[in-house]
Amino acid sequence: MTPLPQEQRYTYADLLAWDDNTRYELYDGQPVALASPSDVHQSISMALSVQLGSYLMGKKCNVYAAPFDVRLFEEEGESPENVDTVLQPDLMVVCDQNKVDRHGVHGAPDLVIEILSPGTAQYDRLVKFNLYQRAGVREYWIVDPAARMVSVYTLKDGYYCAAAYGTDSSVRVGVLDDCTIDLSTVFPET
Repeated sequence: MTPLPQEQRYTYADLLAWDDNTRYELYDGQPVALASPSDVHQSISMALSVQLGSYLMGKKCNVYAAPFDVRLFEEEGESPENVDTVLQPDLMVVCDQNKVDRHGVHGAPDLVIEILSPGTAQYDRLVKFNLYQRAGVREYWIVDPAARMVSVYTLKDGYYCAAAYGTDSSVRVGVLDDCTIDLSTVFPET
């Protein structure tokens, strides 16, 4: 996952106009092409989606899976020409449905989950971590398939506090009342 060699800054309007069937994220106007996820990545994503979706059935919050654009810093009524940071988290939970539109989410989701792959690990752990923290994403999970663990970052006073969990753990979702994710069903057998 490397930025395209461009000197020009792009916006969400540009991204919407591209029709090459490639998924992109924008980091301060710089496009980054996204590769298709692996089978392990998809398996983990589905297992988490099932648990979150089952819990959220009939509740005001919804779970969304990539590809679904998140314009973290977009202000209400701001045009796509002014938006230069757009991410596609692997999974997210949004409780304020006013943030959801036909293109994705504007503003910070309540929970974001990123599943590491060799090409995205640096972005997920550093770049996205800082962007999500700055935007006010209340809870950020980084799922590491190789280590078979989940790092949970909870926003407190503008900064993330960390906790880590292994495959035999149940993890409470802090932004959802009484929601617990059983990690023993998340990681595929090796």
